Amino acid sequence: MTDSSKSDTDTDDKNNKTQGEKTQDESGRAPGPMEVLREARIQLAELTGMAAETVSSFERTEDGWELEIEVLEVARVPDTMSLLASYRVSLDPQGVLTGYRRVRRYERGRAESRRPGGR
Repeated sequence: MTDSSKSDTDTDDKNNKTQGEKTQDESGRAPGPMEVLREARIQLAELTGMAAETVSSFERTEDGWELEIEVLEVARVPDTMSLLASYRVSLDPQGVLTGYRRVRRYERGRAESRRPGGR
């Protein structure tokens, strides 16, 4: 194999990776918190078909990362009546989504009562 054909193959391999398959950047390091956060929002949107509005919780764990992402589930008029949901999202250390689940659903304009322990 010539150097030019090897280069073409390497480029093709990089182009064929999806968002969720990224494991390290060009320098070989694991993704940082901002990269993980961006990828989590993209991956959750691809799986659910709903765009993430905000990330309300972000934590590094022994198994990778855990986030809580707020998603608009049902748009209503007025906007304060729209239904939002919080999803708990788990990612491996490289930022690949390994699981998610909806933990609550609420109207945008409704304040939540305080949870014990500040959560």
